[in-house]
Amino acid sequence: MDNVIAFLPDWIEKLFTDHHSPAYTAIIYAFVIAAGVALGKVRIFGISFGITCVLFMGILAAHFGFVVDGHIQHFVKEFGLILFVYTIGLQVGPGFFASFQQGGLKLNSLAILSVITCVITVIVLHFTTGTQMPELVGIMSGAVTNTPGLGAGQQTIIDVMGTRGIPQETIDGVLSNVSNGYAVAYPFGVLGIIIVMLFLKSVLKVNLDAEKRLNQWKHSKNISSVDKIAIKVENPILFDKNIMIIRQTLGMNFVISRLYRDQEVLLVDKDTILREKDILLLVASPKEFERLSTLIGSKSDVSLFSEEHTNIVSRRMNVTNKMAYSKKLEEFDVRERFGVTISRVYRAGIEFIPDGDTKLQFGDTITVVGDEAHIRMIEKVFGNSKKRMETPHIAELFFGIVLGVLLGSIPFHIPGIPFPVKLGLAGGPLIMAILVSRYGGRFSVTHYVSHSANLMVREIGIVLFLASVGLGAGADFVKTLVEGNGLNWMLMGAVITLVPLIVVSLVARFYLRLNFLEICGLLSGSQTDPPALAFAHDVTGSDAPAVTYAAVYPLTTFMRIMIPQLLLVLFY
Repeated sequence: MDNVIAFLPDWIEKLFTDHHSPAYTAIIYAFVIAAGVALGKVRIFGISFGITCVLFMGILAAHFGFVVDGHIQHFVKEFGLILFVYTIGLQVGPGFFASFQQGGLKLNSLAILSVITCVITVIVLHFTTGTQMPELVGIMSGAVTNTPGLGAGQQTIIDVMGTRGIPQETIDGVLSNVSNGYAVAYPFGVLGIIIVMLFLKSVLKVNLDAEKRLNQWKHSKNISSVDKIAIKVENPILFDKNIMIIRQTLGMNFVISRLYRDQEVLLVDKDTILREKDILLLVASPKEFERLSTLIGSKSDVSLFSEEHTNIVSRRMNVTNKMAYSKKLEEFDVRERFGVTISRVYRAGIEFIPDGDTKLQFGDTITVVGDEAHIRMIEKVFGNSKKRMETPHIAELFFGIVLGVLLGSIPFHIPGIPFPVKLGLAGGPLIMAILVSRYGGRFSVTHYVSHSANLMVREIGIVLFLASVGLGAGADFVKTLVEGNGLNWMLMGAVITLVPLIVVSLVARFYLRLNFLEICGLLSGSQTDPPALAFAHDVTGSDAPAVTYAAVYPLTTFMRIMIPQLLLVLFY
């Protein structure tokens, strides 16, 4: 590098030789990130490495002498990791607990099996090869393409070695080995899962059309979405009775959206009296339609509920007014005050029927039924401001990060371990984000971040982290690969990649009878590997793998961050 700089003007020479200046640091980070992201878009045989190329570009830059100040690099790496895991937590939080319901429990059991198999493989390699656990943690993180796990492991190494009074120079050397292990294992981490998918497709002689039909039939039986049904009142027990008798008799959750009587469409309230041949439009789970028909009467094909035949319409609006998400629905008494009905709520990809105890959250989408005038009135109550939906809540975002860092810094003791353990800068913000996104609305805490804002902050965080890791490891990377243990690490990484994938694939196919589309999504999600998911989509020509991926991703992400810390605490 010095020979090149010697031919440059003095101001450029000064800029690139002062490794402590903000201008130099900004240029190096910007170049590494820009070049790495651009390189990551290149597809070779249909495969791309995505933003992970930022890591390799950082290694390349550091190898040629373009390093940055160690303190700055450390701060940028940890801050980028915090931004990444916190926004990941906000994304997966609403579906984290829901992922354990119905078929998600089976899928997450397989994801847990994948993680446990991975851990057992690492422990076996530790005792059979004599490789130190820090290096194996780096190799494991690369082998399962999990960058947050790498960050969590490095933070734990700093805490553990710092507690023992080990010099900083030694700590830096261990961290460099961890980064190098991650870097050499990562390429096969991406390729390995794709190889397993293609191997399964060939060996099992998969018929994709048949697998798609099987998947569609299988999931059609478990649909728990909200739908509507028109039922004619034919049960004499209900004639001239208050409409509340239906809810009291069934004890189930549904909404009577509107009523058709004497050629007129009406809204209902708790005092509405039922008459023979009234037609009710009910919003409920399709699974409950049979029970509703048994009590009330036969299904009706009346089509007068469409907006073109009545002044009663339905509108979807977003909750953006603070007053609207600080109270329970029963406190608004929307039917009496505004003459409208809230028939359903859409939140975090899930649609459900609200009741009086439902507390709305910022960003919820509600379906309101009524006439145009009253809908306009209630729109002012709930807000429905597109501008507020698009405005990122920066204060709430960083306050949540503060709480996450505090949570990650709390020491707690595990029996048999001589020093306290912490969740760290990866685990603390992740858990806090999951809790805030899931339960924040109950305490009137605005946790909503638009998808575009979340994605922007998340990508900035991860590229800053990867660039820092690459710049820190690059000086010794080639030496480690050529003269050191690089090739052995690469082989161990391949073993850590393949063993869990093969075990989970066999159990999923022959014991739990999952179809090929589900297995592809499961393997991608259990490795938290977006490139593999994209490949699965291309291979199957279906979005079904993404559904399975989403079901296991939250729990797997959490486990992949916590496992490196536990391995280091127990075996180092």
